[in-house]
Amino acid sequence: MVRHNNQLPDNLPQLQNLIKRDPESYKDEFQQQYRHFLSSLEVFALNPTEENKSLDELVMFIAQVAQCYPEVCLQFPQHLVDLLKNHATTLDPAMRNCFVKALILLRNKNLIPALDLLELFFQLLRCPDKHLRIFLQNHIITDIKNMNAKHKDMKLNSSLQNFMYSMLKDANPKAAKMSVDIMIDLYKKNIWNDEKTVNVIATVGCFSKITKVLVASLKFFLGHDDEDKGSDDSDSENEVDLKGALLQSRVNKKTKKRKKQLEQLKKQAVKAQKKKKNAPAFNFSAIHLIHNPQGLAEGLFKQLQNNNERFEVKLMHLDVISRLIGIHELFLFSYYPYITRFIQPHQRQVTRILQFAAQASHPLVPGDVIEPILKTIANNFITERNSSDVMAIGLNATREICQRCPLAMGEDLLRDLAMYKAYKEKSVMMAARSLIMLYREQLPALLHKKDRGRLTEAQAEHKPKAYGQVEVHETIPGAEALLKSSKTIDLGSDDDDTDSNDGGWVDVSDDGEELSDDGEEGDDDVDDDEDVDDDEDNGEECDSENDEEDDDEDDEEEDEDSDNEENKEDSDKKEKNPNEPKNKNVSRKNSISSNTSKASKKSQKSEAKILSEKEAAQELALTRIFTDEDFKRINIANLKKTVTNARKRPLEKDRQEFVKLDNIEMIYKKRKHDKESRLETVCSGRTDREKFGWKDGRQNENCSKTNREKQKHKNFVMMRYKARSKVKKSFRDKQQAMRKHLLHIKKMK
Repeated sequence: MVRHNNQLPDNLPQLQNLIKRDPESYKDEFQQQYRHFLSSLEVFALNPTEENKSLDELVMFIAQVAQCYPEVCLQFPQHLVDLLKNHATTLDPAMRNCFVKALILLRNKNLIPALDLLELFFQLLRCPDKHLRIFLQNHIITDIKNMNAKHKDMKLNSSLQNFMYSMLKDANPKAAKMSVDIMIDLYKKNIWNDEKTVNVIATVGCFSKITKVLVASLKFFLGHDDEDKGSDDSDSENEVDLKGALLQSRVNKKTKKRKKQLEQLKKQAVKAQKKKKNAPAFNFSAIHLIHNPQGLAEGLFKQLQNNNERFEVKLMHLDVISRLIGIHELFLFSYYPYITRFIQPHQRQVTRILQFAAQASHPLVPGDVIEPILKTIANNFITERNSSDVMAIGLNATREICQRCPLAMGEDLLRDLAMYKAYKEKSVMMAARSLIMLYREQLPALLHKKDRGRLTEAQAEHKPKAYGQVEVHETIPGAEALLKSSKTIDLGSDDDDTDSNDGGWVDVSDDGEELSDDGEEGDDDVDDDEDVDDDEDNGEECDSENDEEDDDEDDEEEDEDSDNEENKEDSDKKEKNPNEPKNKNVSRKNSISSNTSKASKKSQKSEAKILSEKEAAQELALTRIFTDEDFKRINIANLKKTVTNARKRPLEKDRQEFVKLDNIEMIYKKRKHDKESRLETVCSGRTDREKFGWKDGRQNENCSKTNREKQKHKNFVMMRYKARSKVKKSFRDKQQAMRKHLLHIKKMK
């Protein structure tokens, strides 16, 4: 190989290429450049604020080939680290970026320990250089992610976490904010998703005096629901249409490019199919991993009362505190009077405040503590002096609070609110009926008798809980369904043999006779009750327009008429046969006593049967492992117990952790009048209509247009002279134009 020694000192890229090919042959040249670097570094250290391009080139050259001479470059990383530590803020930005990139190259070649470099980069976050901070943040996250790709290095992670926690308390707001962002990003990527990270953010970040750090920490505990929804939407939009691609490849011309695209689509479809088959990974959210939620809630509430932050920051405080109280079932009684002050219809973001009040409710809070909130909502929202939307929002908020703490509602207040079930506005009427449906399941004794509805099996088995009472199941609820040999037909079947009043459910006894909802054979009587659908969760409109009070009055009148008719018949018979003995009354009393004895015996038998079924189900649960099919049968049986003639859809009894804002802002009359539905109706009306636009008199659309029609599409500059010609001319202008015209005619002759 021919060596060009005279050109190498001035041509570093060529020397770099040759060294990588043959390191031993060019060791002397490299040592010469390294000595030149050391001398240039001493000169640069005297005045680090100026840019030195020759030193810049030398640093990048040595970083590129340092792995070829590790013994010579042993102190090279330390020189750069010392320079950055001593002159981090005073260095020229170009030189500082050069040194940082050189250190990253050395880190990728394992020539510098990761811990030393990351500690240096955390300190460089204090530099007043935005581009450098963003670059360092991305590198720190990527480097820690790569280090934990195969297995988590707990020792390294622990030391890095300790150093980062000290950075959270840094006086520099930019460094502290960047440290919080890095920790949150690493938590989202499931790298540092441990309790230590969460609790440090809770104890340090949430009580930081820097507002940006405080806001970032509070947003971290508020969850990432919006991002998850967005990712789900993007995944659904980017689904691979393999069927359409195969059809296109069959019809279109075969080319190499299209063939390659089809192969890529097939690979993407296979990956998407595998992704769907993978089991979902469930991790605890950050708010569940807090060690001392009671102390955190009290500290945040004290900080909220003392600080004078913006209204948006106060809302974040209220949201985090309400989530802590609801999820961990904490006791913070001073929170409820504080939030009551903001429950006014004119208050900004009042629906969110109502949401926080509902989230802070749980069964262990005494009803006397939450009852003032319900009365405030009733006085300020649920009054006829307000609009129907305000009344509906107040009723919805009351329902969400009572769903989590049913004992907070009083009997008088509930009956007053239940009277809005016949209100003229549909939104208010539906909100009131949803509240009635809730208390039919929870505490039907608080409702008026006519509002309790038809008793279902689930309501008969449900026993109202006292304050602090915990229901302990001795067996799996609904396991009695596995003991029965009866055949069940799924809910909502369209067979002609099913009973339409039972919503598709038919029980067949061992003798082949149909059973009613109450389990009595041949009982086809149906109570006349209000037809109320549960629109609390799905927002569907109710189709029932019957008035329950009128129905009850009609039933009472019919009963009175029938009793009067029977009394008249008895009196007529007595007049016809006055000498007849009064044995008929005696026989009637005997029949009544026999019927009561039969009913008592029947009830005793049914109770004994229920006890025996429970014992058998408990024994079955202890001696058998239930399969998925068994649990399906149990769920079907439990759903059947909640179904009545008036309601063919079961209620969702599970209390969710967070209250959805849509459940409070659910106003039914506006469901079909939002922007999307209006656009849909507009587009559907244009299907059979002719093309929109001005119609000219041409029979053929492809023929030419007149000059007058073309003028409408020309540029104004082209037609400006036409507009000028329409302006009324003066006598002098007309005289000059006439003279000009006559001269033009004379010249033409």
